[in-house]
Amino acid sequence: MAFTGEDRVVKVLEGVRVIELGQVLAGPFAGSIFAGLGAEVVKVERTEGGDDARRMGPAFHNGDSLVFQVFNAGKQSVALDLKTPVGRAGLERLLAGADILVHNLRPGVTRDLGIEAESACARHPQLIYCEISAFGHKGPLAGRPGYEPLIQAFSGLSSTNGGPDDPPMRSAASLCDQGSGMWLVIGALSLLARRARSGRGGVVQTSLLETALSWNAQKSDALLNGEQLPERHRSGHPGFVPYEAFDTADGPLLVCCGNDRLFAKLAGELAQPQWLHDERYATNRARLQNKQALLAELRPLLRGQPRARWLERFARVGVPCAPVHTVGEAIAHPHVQALEMAQPMADAGFALTALPLTIDGRRAGSETAAPALGQHNRAHQLAQVQP
Repeated sequence: MAFTGEDRVVKVLEGVRVIELGQVLAGPFAGSIFAGLGAEVVKVERTEGGDDARRMGPAFHNGDSLVFQVFNAGKQSVALDLKTPVGRAGLERLLAGADILVHNLRPGVTRDLGIEAESACARHPQLIYCEISAFGHKGPLAGRPGYEPLIQAFSGLSSTNGGPDDPPMRSAASLCDQGSGMWLVIGALSLLARRARSGRGGVVQTSLLETALSWNAQKSDALLNGEQLPERHRSGHPGFVPYEAFDTADGPLLVCCGNDRLFAKLAGELAQPQWLHDERYATNRARLQNKQALLAELRPLLRGQPRARWLERFARVGVPCAPVHTVGEAIAHPHVQALEMAQPMADAGFALTALPLTIDGRRAGSETAAPALGQHNRAHQLAQVQP
């Protein structure tokens, strides 16, 4: 999964400077996107210990955790004590030459430090000021802290995961943290384009809660518009049948018939032409009403052959399907290998997953490992502040 050739990564944001006051995940993930697109990202950390993510798990590289490496590759680090005049003056010098500020600090912290949006933008009118909070910038819970599982629970996102008889469960991926970072970058790039025309910066605000509500909009909008909440499905879809995982002779297989034409192909390959003339199954809406009856016929058929055989047969006739992989199986698959998503850290001897973007034929991502705490103080004339 290694990259080949010169100029292996894209640097479309080269020349853009981002200052990141990020902790753990949401803010650092936004910073990692900027770094992966070629921006200069200066991570400002506490002098005592730095980003808490440095210690999230066992030591992986130079004493820092793997999680820290994942979300901070390609950045610079300066260590500043922002509770002191010297530290705040150092931050002001950085902001004076910056295009974008990213932070996920609590609102009270930014006020105490004198870097809330209104005052920071007044001093630096060119600055694109970007903040991520847990519950949003207004409302009775605006100042409350929050973490991924808390937001998934509060937003209702956990209640829609799993099957109809499962308890509420969080998504394994940090959808709210990383989604908030992604939305923040989209907003910042939008203001960067506006600044090219107007010369002025602006303020971007998002939150884990707003991101969770956005991801769950298909369900919540049903309630908002007087419809029932869709049924929960572990692997399927409330609007299509058959459209879920099935056991084969040796492993699970996901089959997705997203329209009647695909269902006809499935019926033909399974030698069940009568399904197409059965009023219970002839249309998708009919199949939704008679789902359990159809699945009772379909399941034993699919258990009759190994997964690889079904994959071969269904691919030949155009029935959408996929093996339900483990993570290890997925990253070892030849197709995933061909996408070259594992990006070697040239200075560290390990690889990390790159950004899921290819621009002008080149992969977006960072090629250098995350920095040591305060590694770049001297480069920014901040040598007097030592970690």
